[in-house]
Amino acid sequence: MTKSIYPTMAAAAALCLFGSACAKKQTAVNTPPPPAPAAAPAPAPVARQQPAQPRQQTQPVAQTAPSRYPNAATRARIDELIGRIQDAYFNYNQHTLRQDAVSTLNADSKELATIMNQYPDYKLTIQGYCDERGSAEYNLALGEARAKAAKDYLVSVGVSANQLNTVSFGKEKQLCDEHDEACWQKNRRVHIVAMAMNQ
Repeated sequence: MTKSIYPTMAAAAALCLFGSACAKKQTAVNTPPPPAPAAAPAPAPVARQQPAQPRQQTQPVAQTAPSRYPNAATRARIDELIGRIQDAYFNYNQHTLRQDAVSTLNADSKELATIMNQYPDYKLTIQGYCDERGSAEYNLALGEARAKAAKDYLVSVGVSANQLNTVSFGKEKQLCDEHDEACWQKNRRVHIVAMAMNQ
């Protein structure tokens, strides 16, 4: 009898052990859920690259220099003013401007000066003349003195001296061919002409 108890006890012990192991509840461990994967930051929008524009060479804008010569309409106005100034006349063997010569030169000369100053390369020529009496050499000098007197007056009203040329024709190119004082008076004069334009 003793012999058979031991195996039974051993079996009972084993069952007990097994039963207690079975009876032990396995408590489920509530582990927190794994963190949600962090949302990756949205990629920054990639700026669409515009196709490279070829760099334009910016040329400096050429400033058109103002013309130093008057246009056709202005030249016509200059000719009109010169025509109205008329010739200035002198006493025999004199180159001093008479009062009537000053009045003649004064007519429209200020407007002429205003226009001329805008076109510094444009020039006028003042021609000096004499009557038929006296030597050619003497009259050339006298005609030059008369042209210079008229030039000095025009400079005094504002025409640039650099725009006024003088020339003497002496007793050449007479206006009148009679041999009397009335005719000689017409030949003792200055006459103004505008420069020729080849444009």
